[in-house]
Amino acid sequence: MTAQLNEMAPDFTLLANSGEEVSLSHFKGKNVVLYFYPKDMTPGCTTQACDFRDQHEKFSGLNTVILGISTDPVERHKKFIDKYDLPFLLLADEEHKACELYGVWKLKKNFGKEYMGIERSTFIIDPEGTLIKEWRKVKVKGHVEEALQFIQDKQS
Repeated sequence: MTAQLNEMAPDFTLLANSGEEVSLSHFKGKNVVLYFYPKDMTPGCTTQACDFRDQHEKFSGLNTVILGISTDPVERHKKFIDKYDLPFLLLADEEHKACELYGVWKLKKNFGKEYMGIERSTFIIDPEGTLIKEWRKVKVKGHVEEALQFIQDKQS
């Protein structure tokens, strides 16, 4: 099953930077911003993570949890979090299982080379576990503000 808008978001369990296994279903009762990004410590991914960090309090005030997912291992996530003081969990999807559930594991091209990797994407899941919004092929600039605005509009 692949994630479909207005249907139950596919559940998964992944290892978090905290060392614990985290499932999407653990967050029932809260909104979840689930964002998939290519790689820790790269310029675009760092900007995106820091934008989420800078808006974290506003998301929290809207009963919203932020979860970041990449194929990087937990140890790399820990370094990324420590370096940029990120206040949310990063999940390691080294076998790209969640990536495939959400349809973000794609053939990419860079400098003439083809390889499989994550297409930067964000999903919003409501407190009942329904996928209510998705952004695919995300451009980093302004994206976090757009996600925050979506949640604010849903709650007003």
